Amino acid sequence: MQTQARKTRTGRLSAPAATPRVAILVDTSTTWGRNILAGVIAYTRTHGRWQIFVEARGMEEHLQLPVGWHGDGVIARIGSERMARELRAKGLPVVNVSGIEIPGADFPRVSTDLVASAQLAAEHFLERGFRHFAYFSLVGLGYVTTHQNAFVAAVTKGGGDFAAFAVKPQAGAEPDWSLDLAKLGQWVKGLPKPVAILCWNASGAREVVMGCQSVGLQVPEEVAVLSQADDDVLCEAAQIPISGVRVAADTVGFQAAKLLHRLMRGAKPARTHLAVAPLSIVQRQSTDTLAMRDPVMVKALSFIREQGILPVRVNDVASHAGVSRRGLERRFMEQLQRTPAAELRRFQLDRARQLLTETNLSMSQVAEKTGFGSQAYFAAVFRTHYSQSPRQFRRAAKGLN
Repeated sequence: MQTQARKTRTGRLSAPAATPRVAILVDTSTTWGRNILAGVIAYTRTHGRWQIFVEARGMEEHLQLPVGWHGDGVIARIGSERMARELRAKGLPVVNVSGIEIPGADFPRVSTDLVASAQLAAEHFLERGFRHFAYFSLVGLGYVTTHQNAFVAAVTKGGGDFAAFAVKPQAGAEPDWSLDLAKLGQWVKGLPKPVAILCWNASGAREVVMGCQSVGLQVPEEVAVLSQADDDVLCEAAQIPISGVRVAADTVGFQAAKLLHRLMRGAKPARTHLAVAPLSIVQRQSTDTLAMRDPVMVKALSFIREQGILPVRVNDVASHAGVSRRGLERRFMEQLQRTPAAELRRFQLDRARQLLTETNLSMSQVAEKTGFGSQAYFAAVFRTHYSQSPRQFRRAAKGLN
C-alpha cells in the first residue's frame, strides 16, 4: 500500500509514516547509471533510509515497474513515450534523470547540462591548439542535436572551423555495429588536420577510432577523439583508450533523490528542470596530444602540463622553450589568444577544480598541491575566476547545496 504524507497541527506536511519505497529505473550497465544510483544512496544516508528497488539492466532495455508493485516514488531515465505513459498511469511522484526530450514526459527533471558539457569539450580541444573540429552525430535525436549545436557555437567562437558526419542509430543513441567504417574513415581523411572530433558517447568514439585505423590515420596525432560521456569500461576497452567528459551523474542522482523526497512529502518542486554541469575531462590516449606545428609552443605547453602545478614562472617556460619571454608571449597571443601567464593560471585552476571534485583534501592541501602560495590567495584567485569560493564549488559539484 502506498505510503502517504500526513498533515501536522500546523498544517505542514510531515514525513511518510513508514520507510519510503522507491523504484530506480536506470540502466546499471554503464558508469553513468551506476553513479546515478550511488548519488541516490548518498542522499538516503544523510536524509533517512529508503527501500530502494533496482535491477541489473542494460541501457536500451524497456524499464518498467513490476505488475503489482506498490511504492511511493520513482527515479527514472525516461527514454520513450511508452515509458512516460506507463509511469504517468501509476500516479506516483516521478523524477526524470534523462536529457532526452519526450513528448508528454513533463515530469520534474534533473539531468546533465548538455550545453556546458559541449563547452567543456570545446575548451579541452581549443586549449590544445586545435582549429579544425568535427562532430560524429546521430540522426533524429534532439538532445544530440542540442549538444552538437552547443559544440559548434563554442568552437566557432574560438576561431575554429567545423564539419559533421551523421548516421542513423541502431537503438537509442547507439551507432549501428554494421556501420561502414571505411566510409567513416574516408570522411575523417578528407578533413583538414590535425582535427578534433567530439562524439555523443563512447560507442560512437570507438567507431571513429576504428574508422581512422581503417584508412591509416593516427589517433591522436592526426585525429583527437573525445566522448561526451565517460564510461570507464568502454573507454578503457578501446584499442586506443578514449578520453571522455566526466559528467556529475552522482550529483544528478543526489539531486533527483532530494527532489523526489520533496514530491513524496506533497510539496511542489522549486523548479521543473535542474541542469547539472559536468565535472572535468578524463584524458586518455585519444586526446593526449597538442595540435601545434610550432616546436616552441609544443615545448612550452608540454612544460606547463608537466610542471604547471609547481611554482613556475613565465621566464622558466621561455627558457625551457628556448626563446625570450617577449617571443614566447607573442607566440601565445598569436596561436592561443592568451598569455603564458594566463595558461599557467588556467592549468592551476583546472587541477584545483579536479581535486575539489574528486578528493576530500582540505583547502590548504588543494592550495599546496596546485602551486598557490597560501589558502587565502588560492581562495581569492578562485573566486575571481569562478564567482564562488572553492568550498561553494565543492559543495555544488558534490550535490550538497
